[in-house]
Amino acid sequence: MTPAELLGALRAELGDRVTTDAATLEQVRSDKSGWRSEEGALCVVTAESVADVQTAVRLAASEGVAIVPRGTGTGLAGGATSTEGSVVLALDRLDRIVEISLDDELAVVQAGVINQHLSDALLPHGYVYSPDPASKAISTIGGNIATNAGGLLCAKYGVTREAVLGLTVVLADGSLLHTGRRTVKGVTGYDLTALFTGSEGTLGVIVEATVRIRPLPAGPVVTLGAFFGSVTEAAAACAAVTAARLRPAVMELMDAAAVAAVNRLLGRPSAAAGAAYVLVQTDGAGAEIEAAEIATVLGAAGALGLRSTADAAEGEAELAFRRSFHAALEADGDVLVEDVCVPRSRLAEMFAAIERIGAAYGLSIPTVSHAGDGNLHPNFVIPREGAARPSGAPLEVPDHVWAAADELFETCVALGGTLTGEHGVGLLKKRWLEGELGAEQLELQKRVKAVFDPRGVMNPGKVY
Repeated sequence: MTPAELLGALRAELGDRVTTDAATLEQVRSDKSGWRSEEGALCVVTAESVADVQTAVRLAASEGVAIVPRGTGTGLAGGATSTEGSVVLALDRLDRIVEISLDDELAVVQAGVINQHLSDALLPHGYVYSPDPASKAISTIGGNIATNAGGLLCAKYGVTREAVLGLTVVLADGSLLHTGRRTVKGVTGYDLTALFTGSEGTLGVIVEATVRIRPLPAGPVVTLGAFFGSVTEAAAACAAVTAARLRPAVMELMDAAAVAAVNRLLGRPSAAAGAAYVLVQTDGAGAEIEAAEIATVLGAAGALGLRSTADAAEGEAELAFRRSFHAALEADGDVLVEDVCVPRSRLAEMFAAIERIGAAYGLSIPTVSHAGDGNLHPNFVIPREGAARPSGAPLEVPDHVWAAADELFETCVALGGTLTGEHGVGLLKKRWLEGELGAEQLELQKRVKAVFDPRGVMNPGKVY
């Protein structure tokens, strides 16, 4: 078929769920990373049922046309951006919570269910869905699964992969595959559920998921906050908490530049020069005892102004301070948001390397970390000349910023780390993939993709 004929075939079966509206096509060229595709999609299909997804995939794939699954576009690696002449599958209207089973502690949800909406539905029953990416109020569970998203709570409760029991996936020929199970245990055959989790739409389109739910922790939530004279001291303190076999629900670290940016945004007094901030929360029946033990470790590591509270509102205010980080940076310039992960024992070394790289290239790289699991988010701030970048406009990254990022990623891998802890590879990290995986493993992964997607139509150009 010609593109016009394919559009006609899609509209014949899907009606007004197919759009070529210019504003809609423009919207799907970008995501929260700031990346903007040079080429536009053929159309956007707003799926309202699994059958819609199957129809769109079947028709597009039969013509060798690229298929790009997309949730709400909150990704930070360009993974759900349109490619030339592609059919973008918008899944946000697949938003039904199909089942909540308290007896089996699971829920079955469609891919477009907003992360926070599931926890809101579970709250009256005393349960919660643990994976909590910073975008949980607007990101979909299908998108979270596609990137294996993390969050503040994952040090104790695990990333998205640990919460996924089974999936329903539309394959590249439009057929439907059910993976996994409803049981806690199960080792029958290869674990295809884990393979699809984090596959970034390159193997198939996730349309439904069976996920674990957890009882809300009993007892209070205790929040600790402490400043440190330097970010390396703060990172060493966080590593000491882990080494002491303590497992807080949240352990976040903000370097001095990150703290200063949020203070400017919120109009709060500046912290002392060089002051990095560590935020810890404990939960469960032993929360107060665990918080006291963590306070002792932080104090021994040089904490300044250590404070503790079991007041829920005060604890939420501290979390809000941490969550204001990205908004604060966007007020200072355009931001290339990065995502690396190192062994927790190497956290201080990675922070020291970021400081060194920033100084060498004359860059501001404010960094926050999910310190409980070694995940860091170095953010390259690119000063603006004139007005703010319009929404949807491409992020222009100077060559010296890419050179600094290259050195940062090489350092991370040399420390035993990984290029991405939770954002995925997408488009922005393809150039560094072989450096971590090696040529042999990279080729094997491409062969795995070819088994599921022999014509190369599933989100082509992403990851590989």
